[in-house]
Amino acid sequence: MFSSTFKRQLIKSIRFQSTFTIPKTQMGVIFETHGGPLHYKEIPVPIPKSTEILINVKYSGVCHTDLHAWKGDWPLPAKLPLVGGHEGAGIVVAKGSAVKNFEIGDLAGIKWLNGSCMSCEFCEQGDESNCEHADLSGYTHDGSFQQYATADAIQAAKIPNGTDLAQVAPILCAGVTVYKALKTADLRAGQWVAISGAAGGLGSLAVQYAKAMGLRVLGIDGGEGKKELFTKCGGDVFIDFTKYSRDENGNEKMINDIKIATNGLGPHGVINVSVSESAISQSCSYVRSTGKVVLVGMPSGAICKSDVFQHVVKSLQIKGSYVGNRADTREALEFFNDGKVKSPIKVVGLSKLPEIYELMEQGKILGRYVVDTAY
Repeated sequence: MFSSTFKRQLIKSIRFQSTFTIPKTQMGVIFETHGGPLHYKEIPVPIPKSTEILINVKYSGVCHTDLHAWKGDWPLPAKLPLVGGHEGAGIVVAKGSAVKNFEIGDLAGIKWLNGSCMSCEFCEQGDESNCEHADLSGYTHDGSFQQYATADAIQAAKIPNGTDLAQVAPILCAGVTVYKALKTADLRAGQWVAISGAAGGLGSLAVQYAKAMGLRVLGIDGGEGKKELFTKCGGDVFIDFTKYSRDENGNEKMINDIKIATNGLGPHGVINVSVSESAISQSCSYVRSTGKVVLVGMPSGAICKSDVFQHVVKSLQIKGSYVGNRADTREALEFFNDGKVKSPIKVVGLSKLPEIYELMEQGKILGRYVVDTAY
């Protein structure tokens, strides 16, 4: 007869294989209630299920969604306690017995969409993110703000060996998200696209993807260093909204200047990555006739307002764009691997995450923060 200890060891070896020495505990940032203290402390290392890989996370981008998850802004139940984060890049150190598409030592990425049922209508059509049973990293599944995290092997991103993991981390959500939004806008090379929130973590990548796709880019943002970053990313025309805010007719003047800068008609499409309700509604006014307004940023409780008469007469389209699917991820990473897109990042220790959230709330983020899980 086998001893109980041997049986437990046998079951564990069947569940996952690894040639790495994996600790039982690790450092991570966890919170127990929405808006509650963010604890940087020692927590258990998770054990992957049969369909999962265990990733030794080296770097993780910090997304505005992580802030929303912590604050509990959305009408979507989150796992509590929760380890946030969904832009993790690292090394596969263990895998479940059913995993066939990853090997130990491969580089892999953790995305917002951790898993879906893969059998419903949405999954069949490649819209896995719309699956009613979608599992979300850093929301319903403990995410990448820890040194070791599990990820569904089907949805995890494949990262080529030799990739700069700090640089690629933001591509796994911000990059994929804005790339999908630009595809949703369905614009042709040479047309104008406006990026609202053009110098933030998503916006700075959206500018680069748009240029790589042959579009002319007008950026809207405000604050110190925003125009410089926009220009560095290859943007064409920058509109600083703060220069209009002190004028009683500022909105009309800004809308007029946007139209003048885009051949007098307005941009063919707008990608709203900002988290300003007024900016989102304003985009419906300056987009040209037959244009597309794509909603990406999700400020809590916000409503997109569009005058019905103008909406009909201008034949506008308002589209929501959620995270991309596996094909979108692969394509977004190809742009990055080809050197057409680069993440403007600042790397800090994972223990500094609460400070990053404060900067986000104050609107002082330039580019993208990436946390190093080692400290």
